[in-house]
Amino acid sequence: MVTIINFKERQKEDGTTFFVLELQGGIEMVKSKETGNFYATAKRAFIPSTFDKDVCTSLIGTKMPGGIVKEVCEPFNYVITETGEEITLNHRWVYKSEDELTPAKAPVIHEQNVIANSNVFSKNGILEPAI
Repeated sequence: MVTIINFKERQKEDGTTFFVLELQGGIEMVKSKETGNFYATAKRAFIPSTFDKDVCTSLIGTKMPGGIVKEVCEPFNYVITETGEEITLNHRWVYKSEDELTPAKAPVIHEQNVIANSNVFSKNGILEPAI
């Protein structure tokens, strides 16, 4: 389940603007590699919308089925705003619907117990058609 927590205005190459919805997944506990302590976090992703500002505002708090998953992409540079450090990433966080998150179900194989019946085999060693 994800929640719409905010929205942002973005600009297309042609100068027109549109709004993206900011989605947040549920709380996750992550263990720090440096300290070994746990901290709480949540994955976030942005999806474009066709809504105006008023509709986007009214959608904040809406819960939707699905989740946010890591998706490999072409490497790109990203600046960490708190430190100014520039890093290269090769993944992004994207929203996936509930159907896309659920693995396809394998066909159900019904097993049958087979009991061998030795009475159907010849006892004299001669191959004869069954009567």
